Amino acid sequence: MSGQVRLRVVMDTKQTTLRAHVEQVTGPGTHVYTDEYDSYVTIERPHTTVCHAAREWARDADGDGTREAHTNTCEGMWASLRTYLRVFRGVHKRYLSGDVAMQEFRVNLKAVSELFVAALVTVHYLYC
Repeated sequence: MSGQVRLRVVMDTKQTTLRAHVEQVTGPGTHVYTDEYDSYVTIERPHTTVCHAAREWARDADGDGTREAHTNTCEGMWASLRTYLRVFRGVHKRYLSGDVAMQEFRVNLKAVSELFVAALVTVHYLYC
């Protein structure tokens, strides 16, 4: 388990599109958590669903006292991207994948290290 997200812009949210995306970016044993949207039904991975229509946001699926079945992390990640993009008042679809790639980078960057900052400063210095 890498603990990292893989975000992509897809053409639509049909079953075949979402299934192909999930299978491409996850390993066979990866557990997938989704809401009840119909397009997730055919995903061939261990799969747990919460039912937002029934006002269910998180559930203790295995009885251990921890509500591990939820989509809050994923929904929060997309909300963060929407908040970032809101100031631009719209994004051309040609550039959306770049913004999504930057969101993936921000989410996967667990800590800003000295080495990371040094790399940014070096790149910035080279292009000034």
